[in-house]
Amino acid sequence: MTPIKLWQPRTGQSYYQDNLIKNESALWGPRAIAVASGKGGVGKTSIVVNLALCLAKMGNRVTVFDADLGLANAEVLLGIVPPYSLFEVLYGGMTLDEIAVQGPCGIRVISGGSGFLEMANLDRSRRQQLLRMFNHFVGKDEIVLIDTGAGINKNVLGFVAAAEEVIIVVTPEPTSLTDAYALIKILANFKLHSEVNVVVNRAADRNEAMRTLGRISTATGRFLDIKINFLGWVPDDKLVTQAVKSQQPYYITNHNSPASRSITKIAELLVGGSRLATKEGFWTKLMGLFS
Repeated sequence: MTPIKLWQPRTGQSYYQDNLIKNESALWGPRAIAVASGKGGVGKTSIVVNLALCLAKMGNRVTVFDADLGLANAEVLLGIVPPYSLFEVLYGGMTLDEIAVQGPCGIRVISGGSGFLEMANLDRSRRQQLLRMFNHFVGKDEIVLIDTGAGINKNVLGFVAAAEEVIIVVTPEPTSLTDAYALIKILANFKLHSEVNVVVNRAADRNEAMRTLGRISTATGRFLDIKINFLGWVPDDKLVTQAVKSQQPYYITNHNSPASRSITKIAELLVGGSRLATKEGFWTKLMGLFS
């Protein structure tokens, strides 16, 4: 079996802060992290929501951008009802400041809208309009978690390709692994990213999480030129299902649950690791990809 290539980030908040200051002149825009999955139903949005809350509790400015355009549901898991969405920005003349709502722990939430066919089929001019607005909306010191749609359509690949970092959420089910590999294959073959982070969700225990990671690492190591970073795993916790039904994130309702502790470890790795300087900003890059 091909050895699993594990990412070992430099630990320590101070290193991250020093590295950020040292490269400040080279950093354009926010720290954009796209969270994707090969298929739906793997708990991707739940990971995004709870990770955002944890990062905010750690003192970071966090925006959740629900980029599952037309089928957005991050606000559902947060138990909030935004009065407006990106639909009103693109078709109603509103601004991002006017539609952004504050969620728990001070995070900002931008809804991609739900039930709007137009949002799922944006033309070039609408995409560019949206991206120009984002370029002036988020701060350079901000973490933007982009909850992409599932699959490999143009919207998903555009957001994933433009982000500095990518987190791919998988579960131990064979269909999840197959579809995740398909997404990673596209990222590798088109050289959109040289590495991706993987989070194994709904694992029975650490052994199952490592076996799942091993399957992905073996396949990618054999056929693809891309590095797989193991960011962490989240157990199959009954509290997660209850949290979804009650629309109250488990990180808030039970900070010490197994799932919450796992999310905390993932957040610590993200904050403790070094951020690479980028030559062009996320929104500028995304505009180029969508043009």
